[in-house]
Amino acid sequence: MKAEFIQALDEIEREKGVSKDTLIEAIEAALISAYKRNFGSSQNVEVEVNDETGDVKVYAKKIVTEEVEDELLDISIEEANKIDSKYEIGDTVKIEVTPKNFGRIAAQTAKQVVVQRIREAERELIFDKYTNRESEIITGSVQRVSRNNVLINLGRTEGVLLPSEQIAGERYNQGDRIKTYILEVKKTTKGPQILLSRTHPGLVKRLFELEVPEIHDGTVDIFSISREAGSRTKIAVYSNEEDVDPVGACVGHKGARVKNIVDELNGEKIDIITWNKDPKIFIANSLSPAKVLRVEVDEENNSALVVVPDYQLSLAIGKEGQNARLAAKLTGWKVDIKSESQQENDEKEEINITEDDNL
Repeated sequence: MKAEFIQALDEIEREKGVSKDTLIEAIEAALISAYKRNFGSSQNVEVEVNDETGDVKVYAKKIVTEEVEDELLDISIEEANKIDSKYEIGDTVKIEVTPKNFGRIAAQTAKQVVVQRIREAERELIFDKYTNRESEIITGSVQRVSRNNVLINLGRTEGVLLPSEQIAGERYNQGDRIKTYILEVKKTTKGPQILLSRTHPGLVKRLFELEVPEIHDGTVDIFSISREAGSRTKIAVYSNEEDVDPVGACVGHKGARVKNIVDELNGEKIDIITWNKDPKIFIANSLSPAKVLRVEVDEENNSALVVVPDYQLSLAIGKEGQNARLAAKLTGWKVDIKSESQQENDEKEEINITEDDNL
């Protein structure tokens, strides 16, 4: 190796953040293995790389003994004193044994070590960068689809959108730019694996944070989100300032803000409702767009009975029960929905049963 190689290590340290000393230590360790592999030595050897000139030297390390049992590992006190009269029994003597053609082997080995260490350092940097961004939103372009997994180009690396995290019916074409949610970052033998999601409720939350300045600055907060990806989402918001309408802030002028989010989610419907600390009001709001006549809550069982006008029953329940299901997820309450006439009939039956009991 030459001084130019050492200069290259200095440059790697500056650009890649890989310590020059660490690289030299790794090179020295690799050169010990290379020496033993190429020269079949069972000696105890040490390799030194000059961090200024790049010169490489191999030393055999021998223990000073009175009687030599193994010439590869031991040296007599007499021979040691010929080298330096200060040596005593038990000391270690280093004798240079650098082969003539070791420079070529050293250069090849050093290159392999440096390439490997740079690759490891870059993987570590990528892992650190993205593991700190878990639960954030990221924009990338569709690179390719492999075995139903969508690989997203994120710049210096790629993320994977597993089938379970893809929105049903959504098409992913090469080159399409899409926003995804960083679900998890894992360390693997092949480097960091970045798992992305298009279905996680967190994606909707982050999209609102990007689109609505009042959410970004804390004027408006998101209380909860319930989502059935690709179909419908309910989001409950509240304002920390009396003069700010939280729903209006999220909808935007002529619906522009929420429209941008709906477009990003390819037409997914979004209901924005106002959170209220009174569970009756909150539950009633959560069933939007249906109108609610009254709500009766059973705090002990965390359940609620909701009464709606007869003509609003199907709207309140929603197609295949979706509206009621999302409302329950949003509020955290078990929700039982009845029409006004159903509730009146139930109340009459209760009265009749009570009268019969009295008889």
